[in-house]
Amino acid sequence: MNSEDILSLPAPKADARLAYGGDANQFLDLRRPMGKGAHRLVLAIHGGYWRAKYDLAYMGHLCAALTAKGIATANLEYRRVGNLGGGWPGTFADIRAAYQFLLQNAQPQGIDSKRIVAIGHSAGGQLALCLAAHEPGVRAAISLAGVVDLQRAYELHLSNDAVVEFLGGTPAEVADHYREADPMKLAIGARQWLVHGAADDVVPPAFSRDYERAKSKENVRLVEIPGAGHFDVVDPRTGVWKDVERAVRESLRTETQGTRGIG
Repeated sequence: MNSEDILSLPAPKADARLAYGGDANQFLDLRRPMGKGAHRLVLAIHGGYWRAKYDLAYMGHLCAALTAKGIATANLEYRRVGNLGGGWPGTFADIRAAYQFLLQNAQPQGIDSKRIVAIGHSAGGQLALCLAAHEPGVRAAISLAGVVDLQRAYELHLSNDAVVEFLGGTPAEVADHYREADPMKLAIGARQWLVHGAADDVVPPAFSRDYERAKSKENVRLVEIPGAGHFDVVDPRTGVWKDVERAVRESLRTETQGTRGIG
């Protein structure tokens, strides 16, 4: 089994597709667990180096697996580089708008607005952590193989300078964009989990290792998985999945208990 085939494997159908804006890319796929009441929710943000050629479909597998365990999920689509209005700041504006939409519609959708966790894969890891930095209501965020250091992504020219496309220039040209978007440069009060495969050849696992060391005054936990690749961490069919599910469950248990202060 190759976890990269999850990119083309159809995911179980969502319960509802809800628009949070007027653009064709501003929607989310909601999955609700069985039973009534206000459910905990995971807001899932897909990767693809912020480019329009990649969409939310593959994250449907992660969302369906979590919903089967009693957790509501919202699989988020957003404007990307190549879409009108995509890139910085439009892409991140969509992430925030979707989060606000979920807060405003929590009761009719059966969601507990105080128990929402953001989870992002690859470039989506950057967006999830950035959301936690800019929205104090997000009390926990999980990065799966995340691009959590945009300066380093630029220096390594990851995916043919994807970060330059996303932020609209180099660090010298748009320094303010890097300050606003780079999780490494942001103060984040939320609890943070970083799950990264040690065999990831798309986003170097050193990104997550170095992030944990740099963020010693924040509440950061790193789970590095030997032998795991870039897509293993979003594939519920793999042995890696138990580590991802554990991070989700722990974040949902603790996101209302407060965090350590940031020095």
